[in-house]
Amino acid sequence: MYVYLYDNFLKQKKYASILKMIETRLTDFGIAGKIIRLQSLSDAKELVEDEIKKGVSGIVIVGNDKTFGQVLSRAATSETLFGFLPIGSDNRIAEILGIPIGEEACATLSRRRKLRLDLGWFNGRYFVSQLHVIPSEIAVEYDERFKVTAKGKMELVVCNLQPFEWEGNGKKYIVHPQDGKLEAFLRPIVGHSWFKEVYEDPSIFPFQEMTVSAKKPFVVEADGRQSKETKIKIKLSKKRVEMVVGKERRF
Repeated sequence: MYVYLYDNFLKQKKYASILKMIETRLTDFGIAGKIIRLQSLSDAKELVEDEIKKGVSGIVIVGNDKTFGQVLSRAATSETLFGFLPIGSDNRIAEILGIPIGEEACATLSRRRKLRLDLGWFNGRYFVSQLHVIPSEIAVEYDERFKVTAKGKMELVVCNLQPFEWEGNGKKYIVHPQDGKLEAFLRPIVGHSWFKEVYEDPSIFPFQEMTVSAKKPFVVEADGRQSKETKIKIKLSKKRVEMVVGKERRF
């Protein structure tokens, strides 16, 4: 039996019809199960571990990218199969995983096409998609050998599941990870134009372990959750998460 973790935003009336259709399809496929509604203070890991003890066959996240990150940043190392039923907007991760939005995702879940995904880790938290350090005056040291600084602010993106995209030389570049290592993309700000920053083309490098530090707190966003830090350590976790994916996944 699956357990379905519903995001709190799905209580809104506008989602009632799509949830009804999804629940009907899950019943048709014979994979309907227990529904748990997440609250703002829900401990995802505690919820998941408790259901595993009861013998569930998998945990299905129902919501958007933020829901996905909220659950897996805490519970990704739990020994169970995870699924994802994306609803509404803000669902880039679903596209990467090859999972359709809405009720069509039920068919993907029923096929149980499984894959083990890499996990990133920083300061006691896991991230599955991407870690983003908002442009700040930071120093970056990786693999205890190389250190990078700049005269001004730099943006840092560490990719795991979600690709990094940027424009350069009139072309759009997309790098897809999930290759057993983390990739970092570092872009110094070199100026401003029409009220926006102008970046250098990114320096791209794989790494095993990285330390980011600054004299002033900088903003870190990972899987939709933000925090302010003065020092973080980032590395690839030894654990991997087992996930149901679609045939059209992008990695």
